[in-house]
Amino acid sequence: MQLGLFSISYGGLWGQASLDLRAFVRKAAALGFESVMLAGKRPHLSPLDMNPEAVAALRDELKIAGVKCAVVAAYTDLAPANAAEVPFLDMQIAYVESLCKIGSQLGANVVRVFTAYEAPGQSPQANWQRVVTTMREMCDRAAAHGITLAIQNHHDVGLHTSALLELLHDIDKPNCKLGFDAWSPALRGEDLYESAKLAAPHTAITTNADYIRLPRYRYRPELVNYEPAIPELVRAVPFGMGFIDYAEFFRGLRDGGFNGLATYEMCSPIRGGRTIENLDHYARTYLNWMKEHHLADKS
Repeated sequence: MQLGLFSISYGGLWGQASLDLRAFVRKAAALGFESVMLAGKRPHLSPLDMNPEAVAALRDELKIAGVKCAVVAAYTDLAPANAAEVPFLDMQIAYVESLCKIGSQLGANVVRVFTAYEAPGQSPQANWQRVVTTMREMCDRAAAHGITLAIQNHHDVGLHTSALLELLHDIDKPNCKLGFDAWSPALRGEDLYESAKLAAPHTAITTNADYIRLPRYRYRPELVNYEPAIPELVRAVPFGMGFIDYAEFFRGLRDGGFNGLATYEMCSPIRGGRTIENLDHYARTYLNWMKEHHLADKS
């Protein structure tokens, strides 16, 4: 597999140290990554800031560093909005299309997207159909730039692997694939090997991080006791030290035929603090784990 690093890891959004986009590219190269996934929002690859001069400068930076921009990550939520008169879906279609154009100019061939969150009072069937219709238009616009859209399995609509594959069937576009990760199915109790093997033929990328579960309780003074609070708190730890069985996950992906891009991310508070040195330690740990488990390309 080709190993990548997600720029959001150095975006500073969870109190961590941050790097600007060009400094991040140099960091990824220095750490030994072959490719990068660039976050399609500030402080990184926002369409608001990426004029032709900025795109050219970033393309030069990637070339000098010897790192490929493989994926641009869009941040979408295709759920209904409270203000019906505001064209939220139109805005997101235009946003994804602009990232496809920028990504193509940088050499990327994938833009990562999300489906939609659900909220009380919404119709699950209406949400599903809204996602399908919007994704179909996004795919058509992405195709004009040679881009595949990869649905990451994080948002509520189409979350379970069987539902995600059903959603993909309904979208029915050749440039709509999956960004299939272990984090969500592991938390929800899916069999990681079987889910990964099932999703693998449809998967364009996978994004990886490891976590521990921290049980929560609430004190009940009238009982002089505690009651369990759910769900548990989840916290990021160095790769291979958490509860996610990545050996089985990657075995399932490989047995299902996937040998594409595996990208590491730090997108939450992490054990050990927020310094650049700690972020670098996490990134190196991922690289080492993947190599030790024979999951890295030999090139």
